[in-house]
Amino acid sequence: MSPSPTSPAEIAGQRAVAAYVGLWQAMAEASHTSNWQSPELVRYASGSALQVASGILYADHYNGLVARGAPVLHPKVTSVSPPEAPKTVMVVDCADSSNWLRYRTAGPAFTDEPGGRRAITSEVRLHEDGSWKVTRFAVQGLGSC
Repeated sequence: MSPSPTSPAEIAGQRAVAAYVGLWQAMAEASHTSNWQSPELVRYASGSALQVASGILYADHYNGLVARGAPVLHPKVTSVSPPEAPKTVMVVDCADSSNWLRYRTAGPAFTDEPGGRRAITSEVRLHEDGSWKVTRFAVQGLGSC
C-alpha cells in the first residue's frame, strides 16, 4: 500500500487524476448508448472539455453509432500550480483505444479507425464547490505516444 499523500500538491494530483479517469470512464459508459446527456459527464468535466465530450457523443448519436469497450489509461501528473494551494493540475496520458471502437446500430456496416495509443494532455481545475473537473483536453493522433 502506498503512503497517504501529505502535501497539497500530492493531494491535488490524486484528485485531478481521479477526475481525469472518471471522465474517460463516464465517456466510455455513455458511448455504449451514445448518451450525450449523461449526468456523469458533468460530474467530471466542465468548460470546453464538457462541450467536446458531449459533442462527440451527440455526433455518434446523430449518426447511429455506439461504442463497445473502454480506453486503457496511464495518466501522470506533469504540473501542479500553485504547489502550496493548487488550483490547476496538468495530466498527460498515453491512452490506448484499441478495445474502444464504434459500431453502427443499424444499416450498413461502419468501420471505425483502428484504435491504438494516443497522447492526451488535460487541464484539471479545482472548482468553487471543491470538486476537481477536467476543463480542457487535447487528444493527439494515433501513434502519438
